Amino acid sequence: MINKNLINRRSFLKGASALAAFSIVPRHVLGGPGYLAPSEQLNRAVIGVGGMGQGHLRYQGGKLLAICDVDTDRLASTKKKCGPEVKTYTDYREVLDRPDIDYVQIPTPPHWHAKISIDAARAGKDIWCEKPMARTIGEGKKVVQAVQENGRIFRLNTWFRFQGGYYGFGTDVKQIKKVVDSGMLGWPLKVTVNAATGFNWKFGWSGKTNLTPQKVPANLDYDFWLGPAPYKPYHPHRVHSNFRGYWDYDGGGLGDMGQHYLDPVQYLLGKDNTSPVYVEADTPQQHYDAVGSWRRIVLKYADGCEIILDGENKDKNAPFISGPQGNLYKGLKCDVPNFEKKFAQLPEPLPQQDDFAQCVRTRTKFALNEENGHRSCTIVNLGKIAIRLRRPLRFDPVKQLFIDDEQANRLIDQPMRAPWHL
Repeated sequence: MINKNLINRRSFLKGASALAAFSIVPRHVLGGPGYLAPSEQLNRAVIGVGGMGQGHLRYQGGKLLAICDVDTDRLASTKKKCGPEVKTYTDYREVLDRPDIDYVQIPTPPHWHAKISIDAARAGKDIWCEKPMARTIGEGKKVVQAVQENGRIFRLNTWFRFQGGYYGFGTDVKQIKKVVDSGMLGWPLKVTVNAATGFNWKFGWSGKTNLTPQKVPANLDYDFWLGPAPYKPYHPHRVHSNFRGYWDYDGGGLGDMGQHYLDPVQYLLGKDNTSPVYVEADTPQQHYDAVGSWRRIVLKYADGCEIILDGENKDKNAPFISGPQGNLYKGLKCDVPNFEKKFAQLPEPLPQQDDFAQCVRTRTKFALNEENGHRSCTIVNLGKIAIRLRRPLRFDPVKQLFIDDEQANRLIDQPMRAPWHL
């Protein structure tokens, strides 16, 4: 349901955006070493307090002032955890109205990621957004534009390119980056992502094709939950923990896990500023509404590098990265002669800005930001489109459009349900 004060709110947001650049005062201006200026106490809000939202409550870097959700039961139970000083909202735009909120965290379903991110940027808020960054390529492009036009700091919530063990691979990404950058594997490279190399595509995130309309529970504003997505009759399997199984809201296991797995691959290959030029998918016929499984997706770059998404785990002996001069396997095992000695002599990769709060204070770009985050999300969205259309597609990474394929391009910019728009 649309708030009747939307026009007045938008008028305020225009003014707030203009003032946002002056909201952070450097520590040394107001005091000496160790002095914490009031403006350096970052305040945050979490928009969406479902499964992922519960995790965002615990993230450090700012004082939690507000939580928001369209499910009043979830909101009430979360409020009890947070304490009396945390205010509750059912309309995220009321959170953005607050001048004391420095940044917002957005662990909503993906069909809301772009809309809320763009509105937050225009309201002068910095943004910590869940993966996938956007449900479509077109939405991702508009997030990049809004973040940069409004001078905001953006973080995408997948972190494997800069910290933590890379799922079941047995090491962190930095060690793999050292090998790739050394050139010892040769070029171009082929990366295979499957269970044998440590990854699980979670095909359990599939939708149902036999949903019958149900009564909307009193605690859920289902119309607002749908928001920009096409109207479909309510069924509990559409919302909350099962929404990933429907094209309108996400893209199954690929939408859920894709950026976790593929953003590090993009970083390893040095593709932060480009996208694949070709994609094809081996998949069963997909339902128009419910996401199904797929067997294999192949993505190719202009320089010959490839990414293989092996949904069947067919290539059980495949290296994670293969090149003309050697192969790198799970656990950082490599068949290059004298690998251990060569690896010990490799330089460390360049450091990355991985402290979001510090990036907000210093207005420094975060390691995984709107630009490289959009490009890794594009890999996910190219795969989703290939699954749905079931034919090879050629993509222009500069124009970010498919070549001579009108049907595919309609999936880049999908219309939003009125009155929502970007």
